[in-house]
Amino acid sequence: MPGSDPEPEPEPDSESDAERRRRRAQFLRELNEAKELRDRVQPRRARAARMRQQMRMRTFRW
Repeated sequence: MPGSDPEPEPEPDSESDAERRRRRAQFLRELNEAKELRDRVQPRRARAARMRQQMRMRTFRW
C-alpha cells in the first residue's frame, strides 16, 4: 500500500545508525508478536515447528 507509510523513507546514505537500529528493533518486536500470535492460533503447527527446530539444533555440528 503506497500511502500507508506515515513517514517518507529516507535516503540510505543519510539515515543515521541510531535510526536504523530503532527501526530494526521495532521490526523484530512486531515479528516476535506475530510469531506468538501464530503460535496461539495454531498450537499444533507451532508444536511441530518447535520439534523441527529442536531436531535441527540437535543435528547441528559446532
